[in-house]
Amino acid sequence: MEKYYQEAIECASREEIRAIQSERLVKQVRHVWDNVPYYRKKMEEKGITPDDIQSVDDLKKLPFLSKADLREAYPYGLLGVPLKDCVRIQSTSGTTGKRVVAFYTHHDIDLWEECCARAIMAAGGTDEDVCQVSYGYGLFTGGPGLNGGSHKVGCLTIPTSSGNTERQIMFIMDLQATILCCTPSYAAYLAETMKEMGYGPDDIPLKAGIFGAEAWSEEMRRDIEKTLGIKAYDIYGLTELSGPGVSFECSAQGGMHVNEDHFIAEVIDPETGEPLPDGVQGELVFTAIDKEAFPMIRYRTRDICTLTHEKCSCGRTHVRMTKPKGRTDDMLIIRGVNVFPSQIETVLLNNGYAANYQIIVDRVNNTDTLDVQVEMTPEMFTDNVGEISERQKKLVDGLKSMLGIKAKVSLVAPKSITRSEGKAVRVIDKRKI
Repeated sequence: MEKYYQEAIECASREEIRAIQSERLVKQVRHVWDNVPYYRKKMEEKGITPDDIQSVDDLKKLPFLSKADLREAYPYGLLGVPLKDCVRIQSTSGTTGKRVVAFYTHHDIDLWEECCARAIMAAGGTDEDVCQVSYGYGLFTGGPGLNGGSHKVGCLTIPTSSGNTERQIMFIMDLQATILCCTPSYAAYLAETMKEMGYGPDDIPLKAGIFGAEAWSEEMRRDIEKTLGIKAYDIYGLTELSGPGVSFECSAQGGMHVNEDHFIAEVIDPETGEPLPDGVQGELVFTAIDKEAFPMIRYRTRDICTLTHEKCSCGRTHVRMTKPKGRTDDMLIIRGVNVFPSQIETVLLNNGYAANYQIIVDRVNNTDTLDVQVEMTPEMFTDNVGEISERQKKLVDGLKSMLGIKAKVSLVAPKSITRSEGKAVRVIDKRKI
């Protein structure tokens, strides 16, 4: 039996959703025009005024916002309300240039936590569950978002944050945690550690996991599900839009439902900026239609995915997005070929390796090199050079078939690649250094 946090809106008709979106978009554009000079200038440059925006159909007339705009307007340039009305900031990890600082009013936090509550209930959560939130707290949005969502559902919330694996496992077992929220790479590490400690899926009280903040493959999902004895749900979000809960998976696991009463999703051609139809892969763009403090309009996420409005067996009517295939900005171009880390991960998992690997890209004599370092499982680990060589050859062939280019494969000892308690560092690109 499917559970909903706000059934009336989660299962609303397309006409109702469209009416809500149009009404809120018109209001939001006016709000931004009046209160965010930075975006007003962008609209003026395109010759657009709020009067040109009458419904969702007019969304495509509006200018995009990008990461570059966020850096340029840092810290207060995109603020939509007086600073005294803001009660919190969250911030991204800031891999390039200045950090992104997002602002929240009480209202914004309330809506964000509702979105996370929907995700928890879609994963089967109720007020009888014990929800362990092992995302980082502090500036990172993962911990605070799921923490607030868990409270709204009425779960007993264990705010462990990330790290201290021994303590995480102690709480899971002693407090009989039923829902685990963390990054997929940390879930895989917890699963690996619990298995080594002798816990089988039947010993572990967990029934569901809500994993996001980084790319992960279907193979990795199945591995985690099998080891922990759970159903693993994907969740998606960006600090710029609030955090996790922009979209989430339901029991059907057929893509993530976008919370369309708060966010309008588009997929565009990354080169031309033109909107693309359902089922066509492109760059994901979001408009936050009821955020007060940090009202993002047509924000280019750089994530590559497709959208579908096909009916979902869970009963929710909101558009679904596929798991992002990669990003337009951290997609690797190696010898002219587009390479996504998720493609490499798929080959490794299909060949029985755990998801512990590192991709090292370099340039030698003006030619790109691709070296994939892969941890062997304890069962594979051997002194037999012939066997290791055979395994490496099999992976080289598998990667060539998947990527269309040849990669060097180095098989390394179990546990020799540094584990991550937050986002896993999968790619080291030495060409940029």
